[in-house]
Amino acid sequence: MRKTNTHENEVLSGRRKSKFVSFFQFPLTWMLVGTLGIILANVTFNLLSKDLKALGSVILTLVGSAVVIFIYWLAMKFLARRPVPELLFQRRAVSEVILGAVVGLIFIIVSTALIVLLGGYSFKWSNENVGSIVWPIITTQLVAAFVEELIFRGLAFQAIERMGGSWFALTLTSLFFGIAHLGNPGATAWGALSITIEAGVLLGAAFLWRRNVWFIVSLHFFWNTIEGLLGIPVSGHPSSGLFTVEVTGPALLTGGQFGLEASIMPVIISLLIAIPMLILARRKGHLISLRQDPK
Repeated sequence: MRKTNTHENEVLSGRRKSKFVSFFQFPLTWMLVGTLGIILANVTFNLLSKDLKALGSVILTLVGSAVVIFIYWLAMKFLARRPVPELLFQRRAVSEVILGAVVGLIFIIVSTALIVLLGGYSFKWSNENVGSIVWPIITTQLVAAFVEELIFRGLAFQAIERMGGSWFALTLTSLFFGIAHLGNPGATAWGALSITIEAGVLLGAAFLWRRNVWFIVSLHFFWNTIEGLLGIPVSGHPSSGLFTVEVTGPALLTGGQFGLEASIMPVIISLLIAIPMLILARRKGHLISLRQDPK
């Protein structure tokens, strides 16, 4: 009798454990838990960084970035219970960072140059202290790149992709990314749509192509950093850059108060970059269909 009861208890315990594990392995669960952890860490480090000088701010930014990466790794490894090849800390990470920087620089430089050529922007050196401008922009944009990419392309994209495939994940995360920017200063419906296409689709396509966090974080970071250094508002947030920008012409060309992201130019350029990325992702077999079970 005792052996029977012991066996029954073990079976019941195993079932409860199995349900517990299954609950946290469900994509929406580890997506939400991981997202909450990253947001809480970001808020905490933002509070700690107040009134810090340049060196202290840089150090805290690096520590904060490491913490959100660690939270992402914990969510994937112990909740989703899957390998995390997109976070490999090897030589590939360095090459992916460099490639992401190149793509980000090309995207912003070409978009800005076209607006300048069409008479939308003119730049004048601000004569401000370079260090007081550069370091705050770098620290702000580094944190933003890690937090936004780990949440949207890391957690949300892969969770939705597991349930509905790559195209479904690309569509939903792009829409969410655009909607998330509706609360920014100077935001409009067109600005949100622009962000959906040029950021949501481009960064989603970049992740599908490379399947690597370092690439998309680097692309995002250099995109926003160069934009900020030029003195152009970053998604509606004013930037005290190395230049002052005089904006002339229609908002469709210049982006108006929202900045470059609400201009038609980066929307067009982003599609010209994203489409080849998606083609390459398909050729590499990186697109997941509804019938596949991604590992």
